Amino acid sequence: MSEIRKVIVDGEEFEVQMEKNGNSWIVSIKDREFDIKVEGMKNKISKNKKKSRHSNMNGVVSSNIPGKIITVNYEIGNLVNVGDVLLILEAMKMQNELTAPIKGIITEVNCSPGDVIEASVPLIVIDRKE
Repeated sequence: MSEIRKVIVDGEEFEVQMEKNGNSWIVSIKDREFDIKVEGMKNKISKNKKKSRHSNMNGVVSSNIPGKIITVNYEIGNLVNVGDVLLILEAMKMQNELTAPIKGIITEVNCSPGDVIEASVPLIVIDRKE
C-alpha cells in the first residue's frame, strides 16, 4: 500500500508517493522513482502516529517548532518518568505537551513561562536513571 507525503528537499517542497518494498521504500517524485534505504527507519509509516516532540532519546528535550512556553512542570533535581508532561508550548495557536523521553533526573531547565523559544533549542535536559 502506498502513501502520499509532502517532503522538503533542498528547501523545495514536493508531494511524493511512498511504498514499502522489503527493507527499502520506493519513492516517486515528479515522474522519477527512487529506491531509498534509511537506517533505523520503522517498517510502517502511520498516518495517525503522534509526532515526537523531543529531539532524541538521550534526555535532551526540545521543540520541533518555535513557540511560547506556557508552563514548566518540573525543576532541576526532580525525578521524571517516560511520558511525564515536562512543559506546555504554545505554537501556531495550539498548546503542545512536551514529554519526557526517558526516566531520570532533570539537570537543566533552560526556559520559563512566557519565554519565546526557537525550534531545536534544548529546553530541558534529563540525566538517565534506570
